[in-house]
Amino acid sequence: MNWNLRSVIAVTLCEVLIVTAGSTAAAPVVETSEAARSLPEDLRRSYLDLFRDAGSFRYSPAELERTRSTLKAAQEKCTREFKQRRDAFKRQLEQAQAELKRNSSKLSEAQRHDLHCRIQQLRVLQEQADVLANNAIPVAYQNRLAKLDLIQNWPGQLREIDQQMAAGSYHSRRWGDVKDIGFRQIQKGQKDDIKIGQDALRQMKLAGLMPKEVEDKAVVDYVKRIGENLAAHSDLQVPLNITILDSKEINAFAFPGGYLFLERGLLEAVDNESELAGVMAHEMSHVVARHGKRLMKKGTIAGIIFQAAQVAAIVLTGGVAGIGTYYALQYGFYGLGLVLNLQLLGVSRDYELEADQLGIQYAWNAGYSPDGFTEFFDKIATKEGYINGTSWFRTHPPFYQRMADGEREIRFLPRKDLIVQSAGFENMKAALTQVSAKAAEEEKGRPSLLSAEQGCAAPQKVEYKPGQPIETLCSTATVQTIEARR
Repeated sequence: MNWNLRSVIAVTLCEVLIVTAGSTAAAPVVETSEAARSLPEDLRRSYLDLFRDAGSFRYSPAELERTRSTLKAAQEKCTREFKQRRDAFKRQLEQAQAELKRNSSKLSEAQRHDLHCRIQQLRVLQEQADVLANNAIPVAYQNRLAKLDLIQNWPGQLREIDQQMAAGSYHSRRWGDVKDIGFRQIQKGQKDDIKIGQDALRQMKLAGLMPKEVEDKAVVDYVKRIGENLAAHSDLQVPLNITILDSKEINAFAFPGGYLFLERGLLEAVDNESELAGVMAHEMSHVVARHGKRLMKKGTIAGIIFQAAQVAAIVLTGGVAGIGTYYALQYGFYGLGLVLNLQLLGVSRDYELEADQLGIQYAWNAGYSPDGFTEFFDKIATKEGYINGTSWFRTHPPFYQRMADGEREIRFLPRKDLIVQSAGFENMKAALTQVSAKAAEEEKGRPSLLSAEQGCAAPQKVEYKPGQPIETLCSTATVQTIEARR
């Protein structure tokens, strides 16, 4: 069967790992005794801390249930408030556009400019409120609820893990034969996917859908060394071809047949070598398990989301598909994942869990701490990323399930000395600083839909500020009339 660019883009972007993390770190957690902490305070701690302290929690079932009900009610109220904001901006936008149409022939140039700026501003404000209402706010509360699940359920699951380890039954789990990595078979026919990946890459380049590559030797050589180490300690049976794209998206994805793409934004976001290895191992696992090809067999997928995939491919190159998309990318509310609504593809959730397990195994087998995988996603969920990582939460398995499954797999792996950080990583980061600075300078002169009317004031943001708890955002939310001025 001939696999065209349409199918490959759709499926590849369905498997994309969207990880749009916050740009600044949250304030460090001050360690206090369990007795001195409250449940709301514990829900703001990191997943790793909660896993570590799982045996110390003494909250009653009634307290946990009250908190769960409170969070659900708060989510509903907060979402409703920002939907009202969105609708108010929409009405103002319609009024402004009607005014422009009604008075176009009579407006002075100054009046026309002011009205254009107001319309431009209202479009952005409407999209801000919509992103918050439909994505960021639900994700933030789902994250709180996932931590509540951890506090309530993990102690019991941990006892089951201890029993499985004592009995040796954990060896019989799916892909529990970690001592045979490289000699076992996860999916037949990896080599059959090479041509699919080659054709997709060639067609995307011909269509101008691929960003330029990062060419800095220090950055490229370092990332390829990590990839080669991971590949040598995995079940990959095809050559690994790594490309670093000069894009600010915090993202990584893989084409069938061994084509792995990292974007510059991802390299900027990771804090140590084990985090980078964890993300790369996850994406490599999609190739090993042939998830792209397996999804392609579902003939309806490409047809359902092809249009969205085209938009996502345009955004990937730094182009602009719409004013709302531009806003979202500029202010970090979402990446490609919200362009592609993967809720259409429930099966992909199972594939993500498979890639999580295999990726943890490969990172561990290559000598990297598998906690790097957890730490990176924990950073997305626990810090500002619970807003900035909305796409990742919306399109992947429930976060508690993903974190719990990952922690379970890590506990089943044999203990050994593992790498967290290296001098090579620090050198790569130093070289990347110059690459990023050059890219930022080049972006200054690029046209965008946001600046369709020159000379307007910068778009106003809603009340949310990085690091601000979502609860305070909703407590002050009010519908306001916005007058866009020069």
